[in-house]
Amino acid sequence: MRVLFTLLFAVALSGAFAQTAAVKGKITSPSYEPVELINLILKETGKGTITSHTGEFEFSGLDAGTYHIIGTGIGFKKIEKQVNIKDGETINVELVAIEDARLLQTVDVIGNSGSSYKNDLSFIGSRTATPVREVPQAISYITKEVMHDQGVFLMGDAVKNMSGVNQFTFYDDLTIRGFRMNGGSTTQLFNGLRTFSGFWKQPPVNYLERVEVVKGAASALYGNTSPGGTINRVTKKPLMTPRKSLSFTTGSFNTLRALADFTGPMNENKTLLYRLNLGYVNAQGFRNMQFDKNIIVAPSVSFLPTQKTRINFDLVYNNSKSRLDRGQSVVGNDLYSSSIKTSLNAANDYLNEETYLITTSLNHQFTQNTSLNVAYLRTGYNEDLLEHRSSNVNGIDSAGAAIPNLVARQVFVRKTKSFMDNITLFVNHNFNTGKAEHKLVAGYDYIQSYTPKGSGQQTANGYLLKAGGAAAYNAKTPEKYVFYNYTANGITRSIPKPNITHYDLTLQNNQMEDPTKYTFNVVSNAATTPVFYQLHGLYLQEQVKIDRLQILLGLRYDTYIDKKGYTTNNESNVTQHALLPRVGAVYTINKNVNLYGTYTKGYNPQDAAVQANPLTGGPFDPIRSSLIEGGLKSEWFDGRLTANLSVYNITQTNTLYNANVAEQPDLLRQIGEERAKGVEFDMTGNILPNWNLILAYSYNDAKITDGGPRAADQVLVNVQKPNAPKNQGSIWTKYTFTNRGLSGLGLAIGGNFVTERNVSLSTTQTLPGYVVLNGGIYYKIDKFQFQVNLNNLANKTYWVGGYDYLRLFPGAPRNFMATVSYTF
Repeated sequence: MRVLFTLLFAVALSGAFAQTAAVKGKITSPSYEPVELINLILKETGKGTITSHTGEFEFSGLDAGTYHIIGTGIGFKKIEKQVNIKDGETINVELVAIEDARLLQTVDVIGNSGSSYKNDLSFIGSRTATPVREVPQAISYITKEVMHDQGVFLMGDAVKNMSGVNQFTFYDDLTIRGFRMNGGSTTQLFNGLRTFSGFWKQPPVNYLERVEVVKGAASALYGNTSPGGTINRVTKKPLMTPRKSLSFTTGSFNTLRALADFTGPMNENKTLLYRLNLGYVNAQGFRNMQFDKNIIVAPSVSFLPTQKTRINFDLVYNNSKSRLDRGQSVVGNDLYSSSIKTSLNAANDYLNEETYLITTSLNHQFTQNTSLNVAYLRTGYNEDLLEHRSSNVNGIDSAGAAIPNLVARQVFVRKTKSFMDNITLFVNHNFNTGKAEHKLVAGYDYIQSYTPKGSGQQTANGYLLKAGGAAAYNAKTPEKYVFYNYTANGITRSIPKPNITHYDLTLQNNQMEDPTKYTFNVVSNAATTPVFYQLHGLYLQEQVKIDRLQILLGLRYDTYIDKKGYTTNNESNVTQHALLPRVGAVYTINKNVNLYGTYTKGYNPQDAAVQANPLTGGPFDPIRSSLIEGGLKSEWFDGRLTANLSVYNITQTNTLYNANVAEQPDLLRQIGEERAKGVEFDMTGNILPNWNLILAYSYNDAKITDGGPRAADQVLVNVQKPNAPKNQGSIWTKYTFTNRGLSGLGLAIGGNFVTERNVSLSTTQTLPGYVVLNGGIYYKIDKFQFQVNLNNLANKTYWVGGYDYLRLFPGAPRNFMATVSYTF
């Protein structure tokens, strides 16, 4: 009995003192961000664990000895680490998870839980998960972290951080490398699918993971796109770890903003994930008579039934109420003759818009090397508009002479709907032949965009006739018109009475107006003409890697079909075809620097609504373009910081410009050839883990090189393209203190500059260059963050763009936004 007791005591004692060793650790990315959901095992022990949302893990109750740690995670290279442990010892290990594009899904399905300014992978550049530095074309991007730190809510503020991207107006209307691209066209991408966003409002960004731009034509993959670049908006996707955040913003211009972002698993085995972004915005803006109310609902669901199959559903719904702001008008050629707040609206104007985008996608991995991707995007847009706006000319006296302080106005009443469907199917297949690694992509796109019958517009303009009605004024027959006396600066003139009261810049007459008193005409224009447009696209792309050299070859064949006379008895198909090649190469000079070059061709049939509108002066020839580009892409500080340099030459023919003919606002003219050549530099990432930086600069010489067939247009040769500055750039840097006394405090400073620009094709009406400085102060304590963004610190008066001196788009004066966020 005594022997048995002694044995039991010895066993208990050995159990008390054995297996007391442990391994603790943390897994981070190269930029020191925690990496969650990495599966870890101790080889040949049966012990396993998973990293938390902070990247931490622990193995306890270990005997002394040597252990082999193995870590695996979706999208990361295998992690291996050998450790030696003594009795009773607890050791700490720091491991780094390196992303591996070959293991990632070929479409954006799973959310990104990182918190970096830097984005390592591009899906848009090659239809595969490819490191940005291995894509033979310049790609600029802005992550959700940048937008959050800058307090950005609209697209126009986000793209200021990108080289070569410039605002044209207040609207969803940009120039990229000097070529115009706007939301009213169907050349934007949303989760890699073709869409439009409506022209009048910049899209909100609160539901976006990132905004990215492929510079130059992306035609070999996406068909007819802008030769300057293609914008892709990528939505936030669900995460496997629960995360919730609320934020409230208030500040200048009576701004009130409330945002929410909820995500996590919907079942225990984490095969069903969700994300819900909500937004409410109510702001007046700095311009007179303007306001903007938005309700945004953006749910996303991911279903992962197996390791090989992923299904995703996204919806973005935006209900917007505002007034359409056509910009500031000035007296004569004096930019400072009226306040930047000047607006021509009446107090009862309105713009009500409803937009939705529904995306469904399937990614199935047949084998480790072969996958199928199918996606569908439905876009819907509904517009209800009443606006008082400029007629693009001044008021006149009886002799037809312009009166500089009077702006002639017109009224639009419009209801319209537009829809778009995009179905894409492509197969990715990877294989090797000797030393060569191949990535093959083959796909098909179907796109249809249409404005159904039922849209319509009424327009009131011109001058009142004695016999009733209204018409454009003819100084040779004044007896037909009604006149009244107008006095300004002590001078009285007899002027024809307008159908719509002129806007007097000296009086700022923004009163209520009665549209029932106007004489309206029903008009047909590009916004209301029934249109049906189709595209069928077949494409093939091969990426070959041999040691340090990667070659990309792409070819796309598109068929464009416009239904001429759509919805009428004379409906017929107008068919066009285009063959679009792409050739690119990337050479790895060393572990930090890649050298690349590319050549692409682009093709754009003229917009179907423009071709169908008899007032534009068409039909017009299609737009053709070509791009030659080369540069360097590099990574520094263990991959935390990227620095990219590109040099490019773009040629485009047959571009349409407004003819700027009074009383013919829809009339267009076609230019022979344009060319843009320049240099761009972008730097993005972290100098230190707590020090973020974005730096961008571009030099762009964008000129008209051939005025076209009309001799009168040859005077445009060597004219800088509209709203295309030769020089522009931006900087933003944020430093977060880590020492004990200032822990949680962050400071940011930045700004952007733009040099002089032409307004439209006029060289006499220009916009001055400007420098705008911005800053931010942040304080984080526990789950709360307090943030104040200070914009236009020097209160600079500047203009982001414009059409002419009666339609200018000024930037906001000094303002602030204060935000409190709670993450749980």
